Amino acid sequence: MARSVSTRRKLITTVFAWAIGIAIFFPILWTILTSFKTEAAAIADPPVWFNFHWTLDNYATVQERSNYFRHFMNSVIISGGSTLLGLIIAVPAAWSMAFVPAKRTKDVLMWMLSTKMLPPVGVLVPIYLLFRDLGLLDTRIGLVIVLTLINLPIIVWMLYTYFKEIPGEILEAARMDGASLRSEIIHVLTPMAIPGMASTVLLNIILAWNEAFWTLNLTAAKAAPLTAFIASYSSPEGLFYAKLSAASTMAIAPILIMGWFSQKQLVRGLTFGAVK
Repeated sequence: MARSVSTRRKLITTVFAWAIGIAIFFPILWTILTSFKTEAAAIADPPVWFNFHWTLDNYATVQERSNYFRHFMNSVIISGGSTLLGLIIAVPAAWSMAFVPAKRTKDVLMWMLSTKMLPPVGVLVPIYLLFRDLGLLDTRIGLVIVLTLINLPIIVWMLYTYFKEIPGEILEAARMDGASLRSEIIHVLTPMAIPGMASTVLLNIILAWNEAFWTLNLTAAKAAPLTAFIASYSSPEGLFYAKLSAASTMAIAPILIMGWFSQKQLVRGLTFGAVK
């Protein structure tokens, strides 16, 4: 029987949740507002909220100075490519760990997760030299490879968690019906784990889209994604906050829209198997 919750507690919980939501969204809102200001209004003290001259000049200047759509396509290809490659590697790995565990499976999982604790700058020099010698600097394929490797532990861990919730008897029944290992993974396992895989894909796209350290250090112009596009508006003359905000808004808008429309699927996947 469900436990009743008092109206007061519901009210307090709602107010608290809204306060956290507003606090999280406020920097994004401020960035969007600043993008419509002049440079003088952007640095006004005290800050100007809504009572200012709204202008689209910053967006026009950003588009004239930089090829936004080239950076946008680089971000789409890099984030999508790294996600696809990560899934191709992670699905068989997570399957083997979930359904054919070895003695050291848990140790391997913990080791993979521990690699996320390594500061990226600690391996920057060897990876940079390796990419230089292989001709992968400032290339999309180079970024796809490095982003796949840095996000692979998270993909494997998430898929492993989802696969563990699927009864092994179903896969055994498929084997008894003559299904090969490939058919078992593609036609039986994958459809049952769609909610979890969808949330994994969305999270990995967001992580790859927002990655700045590797994209700034391994690209120059040809393969530069939107994170490099934003960084280009930091100059020795100083920060032009209005133009920087316009560039930032243009960079985060696609991922915000995708997250907004896919939030139900994301939440469903992240809570997949949480309720028995």
